[in-house]
Amino acid sequence: MKKSLVAMAVAASTLAVGAAQAEVKVGFLGGFTGPIETLTPPVYDAAQLAMQHVNEQGGVLGGEQVAMPSGDTTCSDASAASNAADRLVNSEQVTAIVGALCTGATIAAANNAAIPGGVVMVSPASTAPAVSELDDNDLVFRTVPSDAFQGEALAKMLLEKGIDEVAVTYVNNDYGRGLADAFVATYEAEGGTVAENLAHEDNRADYRSELGTLSATGVPDLVVLAYGDTSGQTVVRQAYESGMFTRYIGADGMVISGLLDGVGEEVLNDNFIATRPGNPDSPGTERFVELAEAGGISHEAVFAGQGYDAAFLLALAIEQNGSAEREGLSEALRSVSSAPGEVILPGEWEKALELIAAGEEINYEGASGSHEFDDKGDVPGIVEEMAVEGGEFVSKGFLDK
Repeated sequence: MKKSLVAMAVAASTLAVGAAQAEVKVGFLGGFTGPIETLTPPVYDAAQLAMQHVNEQGGVLGGEQVAMPSGDTTCSDASAASNAADRLVNSEQVTAIVGALCTGATIAAANNAAIPGGVVMVSPASTAPAVSELDDNDLVFRTVPSDAFQGEALAKMLLEKGIDEVAVTYVNNDYGRGLADAFVATYEAEGGTVAENLAHEDNRADYRSELGTLSATGVPDLVVLAYGDTSGQTVVRQAYESGMFTRYIGADGMVISGLLDGVGEEVLNDNFIATRPGNPDSPGTERFVELAEAGGISHEAVFAGQGYDAAFLLALAIEQNGSAEREGLSEALRSVSSAPGEVILPGEWEKALELIAAGEEINYEGASGSHEFDDKGDVPGIVEEMAVEGGEFVSKGFLDK
């Protein structure tokens, strides 16, 4: 009798441990090293915070915890991105992926691993228009607007400020080319003059040759569409050291701490303006700010809100889909992110569980806004004007497209 009771107790204990260890995997792909290494950690932290809220409020699929294995794409190496995605898709057996962050990494990961494996990806930071053109079987989404939108907004912002002639240099990859094309097309169509438009390669130590060509135009305003951790930082620093330009203009890839650290606030204070995807003045944004502060992470970091939303949306989609299987997840994602339905804000996991269990429709309104995905998996989003003042990036408000 005692042996039977002990055996039963051990079996029950084993089952309990097994239940406690049951998990669903949602991967994260980011550039932990390379040109956005100071941008990636806050986005990862925000995605982790979303999963923390899910796990603390009951988990998914009847109590399973969500784990988030990660992979480093390096941002600039397509092979590294493909290999990291392959490991998540085929070894870790993730249900879905948050990421990647850089556009080239997202495209490589999608084409070589996620799409063949039927895995949904939601990128919080890949902004190039090229993402929209993927033949992805409705598997690649993003919570950040396309650079077709940001480039247009940046061009109109400069013209409204009376900046009607600029020199442009951009990093020679999908991100830089897409953003530059969108910016130049709108800027010139609206009456601006691009005195020089010059590509540059990333991760070089010297850009003085390119800067010589750009400065020969005599234009005082330099638009740098690159990464603040690598080429963007070096271009601005060398331009300043050579006394070539008086004002620097950028986009989201430049609004990162690496630029401030590498160039110095004395150079950028009141001399740097930029755009980045913004978070609207909405209940979802307000709630995210509260949650981020309570969780000890930065709510102001570029793409942090989009990172939280990507992760929380995928958890909602898994719960709506009713299993950790990959099939059907994209349809579930569209369902939980779109009206009509009871509004779910960041952190409201228990509320979402009750509604889904009751067969009610839900509509997630997130940290970075509504995510009414179009047929290409894109969202319209909003664009925010940024500047450097007092050694910090500060928001100057939202821009009309």
